[in-house]
Amino acid sequence: MPNQPVAAVAKSSDEIANDIANAIVEGRLPPGTKLKEEALAKVYSVSRTKIRAALLMLAKDELIEIAPEKGASVSRLSKDEVREIFEVRRILEVALVREFAQKAQSADYRRLDEHMAREREALAARDVRLRAKLLAEFHTLLAEIVGNQVLLNILKKLTARTALTAMRHQSDDGATCSSDEHARIIEAARAGDVERAIEMTLHHLAHVQGDMEDGCAEANRESDLIAALLTC
Repeated sequence: MPNQPVAAVAKSSDEIANDIANAIVEGRLPPGTKLKEEALAKVYSVSRTKIRAALLMLAKDELIEIAPEKGASVSRLSKDEVREIFEVRRILEVALVREFAQKAQSADYRRLDEHMAREREALAARDVRLRAKLLAEFHTLLAEIVGNQVLLNILKKLTARTALTAMRHQSDDGATCSSDEHARIIEAARAGDVERAIEMTLHHLAHVQGDMEDGCAEANRESDLIAALLTC
């Protein structure tokens, strides 16, 4: 009896979300791109319910935005939004680093050393998505160690909003620089030099903000070009 063809297994919502996330990170879905449920359901040969679940996962990670009656689209940040986010982060993270330096124990520093080793591994592997995730998580890890749940939730929200721009536009050198700055912040805190740790935190946030603003400007130029081509 001849072998029967095996039907392709439909992707799960998790797998679909991962596919779309990779397309966003790689620039195949630029900021502002509409993500229509019906079209995606046809592409993946699944129900719109499964697509809707995948889109909700992406929205939770701030990779896309879902607006009532407008549907889903790839998230984009303006330079003004980046500036406002980092104004808030400077206030919060200066207080965070000060408290961390006062509270951190040997076990906490070991946990951070392990995290920064993972950052370096992702950098060496040029895993853009993982390195952006780990670089953002460094900041929320400090809040976890301090034990301030409210601050942790706020930082998770703020870092998620900028992670997409970092994934799409941060250079290998820029990412390496960020990881090195993390190491200097912890080195100063471990040495008991709180003011140096704060100074390095402010320097680091200014550096990351500059990269984000450059990325937003580039993304806006890309969007303008795409719009112009579509209307020709």
